[in-house]
Amino acid sequence: MTDPHDILRATFGFPGFRPGQEEIVRAVAGGRDVLAIMPTGGGKSLCFQLPALMRGGVTLVISPLIALMRDQVRALRAAGVEAGALTSANTEDETAEVRRGLAEGRLKLLYLAPERLGSSGTVSFLRDAGVGLIAVDEAHCISQWGHDFRPDYLRIGALRAALDVPLAAFTATADPETQGEIVARLFGDRVPDVFLRGFDRPNLRLAFVAKDQPRAQILAYAAARKGQSGIVYCGTRAKTETLAQALESAGHAAAAYHAGLDPDLRRRVEERFQREDGLIVVATVAFGMGIDKPDIRWVAHADLPKSVEAYYQEIGRAGRDGAPADTLTLYGADDIRFRRTQIDEGAAPMDRKAADHARLNALLGLAEAQGCRRQRLLAYFGETRVDPCGNCDLCERPPALFDGTEAVRKLLSAALRTGESFGAEHLIDVLRGEGTDKVRQRGHDGLPTFGVGRDLSRRAWQGVVRQVLGLDLLRPDPERFGGLRLTETARPVLRGEAPVTLRVDDAKADRAPVVARALVAEEDAGLMSALKAKRRAPADALGVPAYVVFPDRTLAEMAERRPATLDQMAAISGVGAVKLDRFGAEFLSVILGAPAPDLHPARRALAGQDAGAVFDRLADASRRLSRGDCGTLKPLDCTPAVLRRIAERRPGSVADLARVPGMDPAWVDRFGPAFLDVIAAD
Repeated sequence: MTDPHDILRATFGFPGFRPGQEEIVRAVAGGRDVLAIMPTGGGKSLCFQLPALMRGGVTLVISPLIALMRDQVRALRAAGVEAGALTSANTEDETAEVRRGLAEGRLKLLYLAPERLGSSGTVSFLRDAGVGLIAVDEAHCISQWGHDFRPDYLRIGALRAALDVPLAAFTATADPETQGEIVARLFGDRVPDVFLRGFDRPNLRLAFVAKDQPRAQILAYAAARKGQSGIVYCGTRAKTETLAQALESAGHAAAAYHAGLDPDLRRRVEERFQREDGLIVVATVAFGMGIDKPDIRWVAHADLPKSVEAYYQEIGRAGRDGAPADTLTLYGADDIRFRRTQIDEGAAPMDRKAADHARLNALLGLAEAQGCRRQRLLAYFGETRVDPCGNCDLCERPPALFDGTEAVRKLLSAALRTGESFGAEHLIDVLRGEGTDKVRQRGHDGLPTFGVGRDLSRRAWQGVVRQVLGLDLLRPDPERFGGLRLTETARPVLRGEAPVTLRVDDAKADRAPVVARALVAEEDAGLMSALKAKRRAPADALGVPAYVVFPDRTLAEMAERRPATLDQMAAISGVGAVKLDRFGAEFLSVILGAPAPDLHPARRALAGQDAGAVFDRLADASRRLSRGDCGTLKPLDCTPAVLRRIAERRPGSVADLARVPGMDPAWVDRFGPAFLDVIAAD
């Protein structure tokens, strides 16, 4: 079997595997059934793309969104890999080319939307195409309780059984329940090797901030990241449009995206986001799942997500290249009430609603955390981190805490004494002793709790309410029009049997945008900009997003390391053999500020390899001995193609050297001893 490290370096341009990748690659390449749960940005795609190049036949990749498939096909072709997709967006010429590639046995990866599995003849077509492995991307789409459920994923298990080939399933978010559903529906009675890789994305900075003029907060956050590609997630379609307009008015390139837009407009937004540097897309969660853009530098939630799984998947769209990326989640009491009501008013059975409330509680616990957020996030996924991460807002600026037991008891008492039928603002009016018409009309100004909370400001009480909702001590009751009722968890607190520690809301800290982290040092920023400008022309010529030529992280490494030769350029992560040959000299000329040294194609093909240095020494020996040791013989020269063969084969004897095509006896006599000395000295 081909060494996966050789393919990793030569084809994909990576010096080594990311943690957890190699074991999965070898399992998939070896024909074992695999379920791999890996973090977004952890390199899932490579875990089926690389094995496809190690195995015979075609690897069928079932992926949920056309944009995602097209992105991956473009990136593979740019790296010199034969890949194609059959989708409803194909032109006739594209479909014909894919079918031709299959017929000629050239195609190594075939991407297919799950909807195609319902077409008659699909199984026989795939069998005739020589499919030897099925890879299922975003495998959690098979879960009927997941928010990304795709009914046609339910056909994959039958397809696997019909083709009788190994299957590898990949997802970033799958709790134990979803994992069990994936195994049962995809693998049937076969037991896959399960790889649960670390969920940590150390390059992502985590931050949650309580809402306080959220539009201004988002605008300030975007302003600190001017020119960087980002996503802002909103809870409603209308909000995406108003916030996108606000960002545009503030001088940003921004576009709204939601399921209610015209399909052509949605497609244009997707294409702009893939091709343009610095575009901000303001979207509902309908956006992003099919975007394989590695250089998204930040993700902000203008509204609270529905669960930790949803939050983790959505922030995971930032920094997929492994470079630093920022995340921000805004949340408030209204978000919590909305999410609670959404669960309670849904059609799910009670046990499912209870599970959804528990998932929301976990997210609220992350939002209201009083210590390292990454420790808490990883604990949710069953991982233990001993040391604080140093890369979240609470590690950078630990919150002030106070004993909130009495304040919480007052709030709970006010809710109980008002019949658990009123919202937060009315309860705050009662606690602060504000005799509004509503308070007086209901006689709440005569309650023992009236005015007992005058020591706290309205903002402070709003912070207490938000945290109490987050602790699930109070919950909106849909049968009482959203009135806050006590949960069973609140009873011991009300009786004074359980203490409650709260965070001090800091308005100034909450409003301050965190400065974005730069990809390169200040002294390299100019070269980084020049390299980004250089990649536009080849990307436009190929009709691909700029990151397909080279992603930002590769350009940043070029700017920092400043390679002076193609050999040094080949050592940059993300520069594979095909991209080096296509683009290496162009980008090297930008770094050098002058045309790159002209190399013969035979030597350029060895750039970055040990054989390249051997080639150079052989060429020196060939020039030195062109007229023999005495300098008077008839000139003889070894062609670069012959020198390349010798450098790659490294013959160990005169007889071996004579078997190299192009090394006729006269050349062996003239150059043989010197060439063998060069090889022996390597």
